[in-house]
Amino acid sequence: MPATTRLNKRMSELRLCSRREADDWIARGWVRVNGAPASMGQQVPPDARIEIDPKARGVQQQQVTVLLNKPMGFVSGQAEDGHEPAIVLVQARNRWSGDTSSIRFSPSQLKGLAPAGRLDIDSIGLLVMTQDGRIARQLIGEDSGMEKEYLVRVSLDDLTADVQRAFAPAQLARLRHGLSLDGKPLKPARVDWQNPEQLRFVLTEGKKRQIRRMCEQVGLRVVGLKRIRIGGVVLGQLPVGQWRYLAAHEHF
Repeated sequence: MPATTRLNKRMSELRLCSRREADDWIARGWVRVNGAPASMGQQVPPDARIEIDPKARGVQQQQVTVLLNKPMGFVSGQAEDGHEPAIVLVQARNRWSGDTSSIRFSPSQLKGLAPAGRLDIDSIGLLVMTQDGRIARQLIGEDSGMEKEYLVRVSLDDLTADVQRAFAPAQLARLRHGLSLDGKPLKPARVDWQNPEQLRFVLTEGKKRQIRRMCEQVGLRVVGLKRIRIGGVVLGQLPVGQWRYLAAHEHF
């Protein structure tokens, strides 16, 4: 017999919804398996026919994804050490005037709005917050290889100008591939000089304070760090401290 999988996990694998959403839909009677109402915790074979009630799709379509240009001093997730979470910035008055979305802001959109990935308190740039479990899985799921692009201003010892000239090419090669964190080798990264004081990193993983720790291993100190892209979505002209909705035509 083929191996079975828990229904909520199978629905997530099929990118129908997140596991949490799946449990909610099952509880509401919005899921049928091979024509019969689904039950919580049900095991299903790979070829099971899973049907979703249109009501669930309606709820899903109302979920929002917000792009925020996070300033320094805000944490990505829960408040900690007296620092406010970035979600406090998602208010009507901070919505970017250049946002072309027709979605009207409502405080109800803050319910279940969670960061899909972290951005350190002393880093700025693109932070994605979403109610949509499918997007969260795409960005931070176990099998996610989503590219994230950063501009990183660095210094070398006391040198803050023309760092590129003093930085050995062999060390740049180590940044690209050959470093380890927490006892595990890092995946290859794209690292290039943008100007004599600034590097461009493109990573496909997101370990805690990864870029700062990578730079420390090759003698560099990060002076400033800004995330400018996640997948196919760019920060663009979004001002610091302001936000906009993910547009219908945008895809990570």
